[in-house]
Amino acid sequence: MAKHRFSRRSANRRTQLIGLTAALAAAAGTTTVGLASSSSGPANASGSTGLNPSQAEALTAARIDRRELGSRDASRIDLSLASTRKAAADAAAKQRAAKLAANASLAQRRALALAAAKAAAARKAAAQAKALAEAKAEAKAKAEAIRRANAAKAAKEKAEAAPRVVLPTTGYHLTARFGQGGSRWARDHTGLDFAAPQGTPVRSVMAGKVIQAAFAGAYGRQVKVRHTDGTVTSYSHMSEFDVSVGDTVKAGTMVGRIGMTGNTTGPHVHFEVLPGGGSPINPAPWLREHGVTP
Repeated sequence: MAKHRFSRRSANRRTQLIGLTAALAAAAGTTTVGLASSSSGPANASGSTGLNPSQAEALTAARIDRRELGSRDASRIDLSLASTRKAAADAAAKQRAAKLAANASLAQRRALALAAAKAAAARKAAAQAKALAEAKAEAKAKAEAIRRANAAKAAKEKAEAAPRVVLPTTGYHLTARFGQGGSRWARDHTGLDFAAPQGTPVRSVMAGKVIQAAFAGAYGRQVKVRHTDGTVTSYSHMSEFDVSVGDTVKAGTMVGRIGMTGNTTGPHVHFEVLPGGGSPINPAPWLREHGVTP
């Protein structure tokens, strides 16, 4: 009896040991677990594995747990890899975005610099064009001023060179003309008679030199002036002399006054023009040629 109880206890212990071994084997990934048993032990209930149904279930559960643990580990690894890859992708995307932003900023700065350079060049060109236009205008104005000054100078020199001519008196009326006949003259009239009130100034018609200032018979008090071209002008019948022989006169210089000396019937000045000091010519055309009309 005691022997049979011991045998049963030994069998139970062996079964428990086998189950524990199977569980450990399952945890370690072992697919087949076998323990040596005594020849006197009972036969294995699970065939070649030597596991009873409870141990087989434990082994299956251990395998399932191991698979699930491996699956969870693989999932954790996949998630870790995915997270790492996502972080790397995010970092690369940020780098690309930063590079694109830097390129865009550089392009914008270059565009702004180019626009500024173009604007500066345009301003410089406009300033140069304005300066050139102002210089041209100034040069043109200076040239025009010089031209006008030269024209004025030439006109002045021409006016000074040309003999200035005035009429021999003022407030007059003509009472006799050149070539006019009459009983008062020994021959036809040799000049123009400018009748005016007694004492009216008589003037030299052009600049020249006095060559006569004396009483001349029928001509009464007479003054003669020789001009630069050799022409001599004569002023007769004056009441007085205001110049002497050798005096230099200008156009308009008073040489005497209207009178009635000599052969005359009223106060007037008898005016003659004698080219080269020779025979008298008609004074009217000569005066007109010199810019005055009697």
